[in-house]
Amino acid sequence: MDQQRQTGALGAEDEVVDLVSTLIRFDTTNTGDPATTVGEAEAAAWVAARLEEVGYETVTVESGAPGRANVFARLPGADPDRGALMIHGHLDVVPAEPADWQVHPFSGAVEDGYVWGRGAIDMKDMVGMTLALARQYKRENVVPPRDLVFAFVADEEAGGKFGCQWLVDNRPDLFDGVTHAIGEVGGFSMTVPTPDGDDKRLYLVETAEKGMAWMRLTAEATAGHGSFLHEDNAVTRLAAAVARVGAHTFPLVISDAVAELLEALGEETGQDFDPDTPDIDGRLAKLGSISRIIGATLRDTANPTMLSAGYKTNVIPQKAEAVLDCRILPGRREEFLRELDELLGPGITREWITDLPAVETTFDGELVDAMNAALLAEDPGARTVPYMLSGGTDAKAFTRLGIRCFGFSPLQLPPDLDFAALFHGIDERVPVDALRFGTRVLDRFLRSC
Repeated sequence: MDQQRQTGALGAEDEVVDLVSTLIRFDTTNTGDPATTVGEAEAAAWVAARLEEVGYETVTVESGAPGRANVFARLPGADPDRGALMIHGHLDVVPAEPADWQVHPFSGAVEDGYVWGRGAIDMKDMVGMTLALARQYKRENVVPPRDLVFAFVADEEAGGKFGCQWLVDNRPDLFDGVTHAIGEVGGFSMTVPTPDGDDKRLYLVETAEKGMAWMRLTAEATAGHGSFLHEDNAVTRLAAAVARVGAHTFPLVISDAVAELLEALGEETGQDFDPDTPDIDGRLAKLGSISRIIGATLRDTANPTMLSAGYKTNVIPQKAEAVLDCRILPGRREEFLRELDELLGPGITREWITDLPAVETTFDGELVDAMNAALLAEDPGARTVPYMLSGGTDAKAFTRLGIRCFGFSPLQLPPDLDFAALFHGIDERVPVDALRFGTRVLDRFLRSC
């Protein structure tokens, strides 16, 4: 390892914990309602200032609504004709109720080997690592192999209407020359048992994510007095439809990324994860909390999340509404909607709240080789594998520009940490050691990609 590489990693590592902690202290709660969403502009201004103080020229763009700020900066590479790589992260977070937490969710507390707070792993950890390395590279006059575009964006937690989607539609110039991108959620470790009794870390790189379809269901019927007999009741009709959807199990469909992951799990653990054999869900459950993420990528899902009806105890309402959070596998959209409509039955209408496509690429090429090399240089006994994310990211917008997107936000995690539960969960936190590890891996990757 040369002296410049060593100095760069140590400098970024020294800074990353404080950067993440400070980012968490900005309350960038995204409620989904622009009128009550706060903090993004203040956080974006701070990010821009941290970049400008080391010499970057930044571009700050307001994306479709007041206060929805996005920051871009570019570091020129050695080969200007080579496609640029974008490293993107979102500044907003989901709401948090302080009374439920061990520490205040916007304290950014550094305690017990963790940085605590809302956004610690979704995704101010990656924002902090990116910012630390961007600053170090400018201070050292590092010239990467290709142009690097650093993007810090708004509104990911509400589907990106006032963030990535607006930027792609209205400011495609910000992405000139970008052919590849990395962002959340991937590059984190999963520890599995091996036949010889040892443990092995697999690092899951996201190459696909399910489509995101949020929809509102409505039932309308005859309003009336609550004491009368009412066969035509909107609440009853909607509740029955929602119950059918909530109890339904969609068919098992194995996409390429999931097939590759299951094959790797079988090879490393010696267990049978062949999806054609019975009880694949039960066998995955033995892997621990990560099985919730993997299991949700075996089939489509449609989860009822909100119900609304009525305005007084003794009045049967004319209308009842519900909201579904639907996640659809690549290539399954039409069949999923046909199956959903059969479940809903007559008298239920549906309308889109958000409709974003599935994303899928292959686990190959120079960029994947560089990810693998960077991870194995820091953890030689590990293995990188592709996987599908059950949720959604800003990649859904960026792929519309032809950008090939990966989830690569590397973290080496303790085997007993329930990582899946931290996403949008109580007591969200990221290990300090994982941040430093991820900074080293990203440093190796960005200097060689």
